Amino acid sequence: MALQTGDAAPSFALEDQNGEMRRLDDVMDRILVLFFYPKDDTPGCTAEACTFRDYHANLTALGAEVWGVSGDDAVSHRRFAERHQLPYPLLSDKTGSLRRSFGVPKTFGLLPARVTYVIDQKGVIQLVFNNLLDGPAHVKEAESIVRTLAAG
Repeated sequence: MALQTGDAAPSFALEDQNGEMRRLDDVMDRILVLFFYPKDDTPGCTAEACTFRDYHANLTALGAEVWGVSGDDAVSHRRFAERHQLPYPLLSDKTGSLRRSFGVPKTFGLLPARVTYVIDQKGVIQLVFNNLLDGPAHVKEAESIVRTLAAG
């Protein structure tokens, strides 16, 4: 079942592109923008990732962390991050366990969906934004919620 606004985010630990273990518990004092995307180096995912890159300084200035998640392995993530100068971690969810724990759907039953979550400092989901076709819109939606949380 898909998680919704107001739900507690499930605890998790996954490795990023550099082999560093990333845990939700490690950022519980900050806002986390967690975006699930289908695949490294595809046009829509590249547009989304690069838009998060372009807004990264704004989001971190507001006290947020940005983490991307897909089923690609660390090598693919490392190449993707280097090629596009992505300043944030990309978590490797090869088994799909994190995707399942958040209830991220598959589009047409086949493709992993593109869903962004904003998780507040207490681990509560404040935004669930699902839009496969407009990757850059995820950043705008996330930034709006992050600004509200940072002001509050």
